[in-house]
Amino acid sequence: MFSIVKGRPNLSEREGIRLSAAQAELIDEPVRRKIWLEGMAGSGKTSVGVGRALRLIEAGVPAESILIMAPQRSLAQPYIRALRGWTEHRGGQVSVHTIGSLSLQMVETFWFLIAEAAGFWHPRDLPNFIGLELAQYFMARVIEPLIDERDYFNSVRIDRQRLYSQIVDNMNKAAMVGFPISEIGSRLKTALAGGVEQAHIFDDAQTCALAFRQYCLSHNLLDFSLQLEVFRDFVWPTTQAQDYLRARYKHVIADNVEEDNPVTHGFLRELLESSLSALIIVDSDAGFRRFLGADPAEARRLRDLCDRSVSFDKSFVMSQEVAALGLQLAGQLGAPAALQNGADPRPALRAETHRYHPQMVDWVAREVHRLVDEEDVPPAEIVILAPFLSDALRFGLAEGLAGFGIPLRSHRPSRALRDEPAARTLLTLARIAHPNWELPPTNFDVVCALMTAIQDLDLVRAKLLTEMLYRNGRLSPFAEVRSPAMQDRITYDLGERYDRLAAWLNRYIDGEPVDAIDIFFRRIYGGLLARAGFGFHADVDAGNTAQNLVDSARSFRWALDFMSRYDANIDLGLDYVKMVDRGVIANFYLRDWIADAEAGVLIAPAYTFLLSNRAVDYQFWLNIGSEGWARRLYQPLTHPYVLSRGWAPGAVWTDEDERELNRQSLRRLMLALTRRCRKAIYLGHSELSESGYEGRGLLLETMQSLLRRLMREAQDV
Repeated sequence: MFSIVKGRPNLSEREGIRLSAAQAELIDEPVRRKIWLEGMAGSGKTSVGVGRALRLIEAGVPAESILIMAPQRSLAQPYIRALRGWTEHRGGQVSVHTIGSLSLQMVETFWFLIAEAAGFWHPRDLPNFIGLELAQYFMARVIEPLIDERDYFNSVRIDRQRLYSQIVDNMNKAAMVGFPISEIGSRLKTALAGGVEQAHIFDDAQTCALAFRQYCLSHNLLDFSLQLEVFRDFVWPTTQAQDYLRARYKHVIADNVEEDNPVTHGFLRELLESSLSALIIVDSDAGFRRFLGADPAEARRLRDLCDRSVSFDKSFVMSQEVAALGLQLAGQLGAPAALQNGADPRPALRAETHRYHPQMVDWVAREVHRLVDEEDVPPAEIVILAPFLSDALRFGLAEGLAGFGIPLRSHRPSRALRDEPAARTLLTLARIAHPNWELPPTNFDVVCALMTAIQDLDLVRAKLLTEMLYRNGRLSPFAEVRSPAMQDRITYDLGERYDRLAAWLNRYIDGEPVDAIDIFFRRIYGGLLARAGFGFHADVDAGNTAQNLVDSARSFRWALDFMSRYDANIDLGLDYVKMVDRGVIANFYLRDWIADAEAGVLIAPAYTFLLSNRAVDYQFWLNIGSEGWARRLYQPLTHPYVLSRGWAPGAVWTDEDERELNRQSLRRLMLALTRRCRKAIYLGHSELSESGYEGRGLLLETMQSLLRRLMREAQDV
């Protein structure tokens, strides 16, 4: 059985995990063994991965020879937590990587060896790696003139930043799948172009991708797609890089490989040929990151390189009733009847229909309060999920839960930075603090900023303060409110907090200017907004957003400092604020994914919750009439399935393909959510949606069919 060297805690004691006999057996396999481990979510696979890593260290394997791979950094957190503080080991540290972090490290290491061959114009200068935000910024600089001069995308009715992000997405898909970016347009046209206009759109997207790539090569910029291509085509094929990686990484643990891309699978395949041991972990019925290039079929080819194949089919999470619910929902969507477990799913399902959307939101708040207050359920054991989490839905839920004193946090990735109230507040205050930008905020922006920045300040009083005291781009002192009645209406307590904010900004304006906008954000957040009485105090979401904005602005400053050798006409602060105001889609920020689970009820899109890979006691599925539960987000410039390795060249995407995809996606989603739920699922349905329309999505139809069948079966009994 698995144990750690005497005097050190075993895995169960360190991580609060009770290992089954099957888990312990796999962990205790001989060191020189390559194992394929597959099973449903919640069956203990990652616990085996963590235990195997510690077992290798216990056996004397040098830590630096162990490589742990995950599709995204958040999915590697169980390994990072287990290894943190583990000081009694040989040889450096265990390497925990995604293909992004590994390729960046390798390109940086071998840069001067391959830069000229890769086509960079300045091979003797250092590279500059840029994230999604900066990729959109530089893309805007490159292709906005093309769009304006040549009338590109004139029939596409989406925000320009979404347009740029889809072009970036096309380039990322090409890099991850392994075809040149010059083929993007032809692949999309062959499969999707239904007319001349659509063909022109794909041609425009192709031209813009090539123009952006040329700009990157001429300025030593590496976005994710170019970074991965350079690693794939120039670094990895070199003898020096292969010798380095094969000599260093002799033991490989790769988790959630079904969520990874073909380039990662190809790299793992070659590394496994020379490794001494491996553990490849696969989540069955998953592949939720397909829109990000995940390829479960390609992942399964790694099984052929393993000595032993093991399957876990027992969940440590679900009750029998929840398991039956997931299986029966999957059965309604075409899964084999043999999957049923015979239990009655009705005790695990609680549903209520309302006429109007606000009524459903109020019901959710009451039910969450009942669970927390009457059944002593910790708020962290409840998640509220929807296909899309709109501002209106989040606000309604936040207000409802706040009324009962229930803490909450939300997570909405792939949103524009400016869409978060905390970010909008900081940007508005930055505009006020930098009059030299000649970009003063509107009265409406100032009202919203004051509401967010000052705790307990409502809309009416924020509007009054703005009308009376926001003059010529500056905030005047509260003492300039001459009417005692108006001062009483605002209250002196709120007036004092307002004065502290106004005084801070005015001191900044009158003092020495700070060129670094990230330093401004950090100063006003730490020096004022995070303190008691202000809106960011004890607000996890606001704090995370503020830190994300600081990181984003710092990366922008570093990148543009680098770019100054090629382009000196840049105002760092002003350019950054303009970039965010345009709606740049945010980078991946790890802190959003690993926020303290004890912070309260989580509100998130369904797929975001799945990719956090944790289980809870209760789930609320809202807006079940929405088509968004099954239907992929429409993206006119890209298509994740057509731009995948499994798509047959020359094939045409049909309506039947789309319908079948919807059914498969919903089936996987239902199984995945139920496998991460211990006790029960609440269904929230309003006959009229947020927009006032009646929804008849596939999830609602599936649920109604299942409930009718269960009622008939109960009557027959």
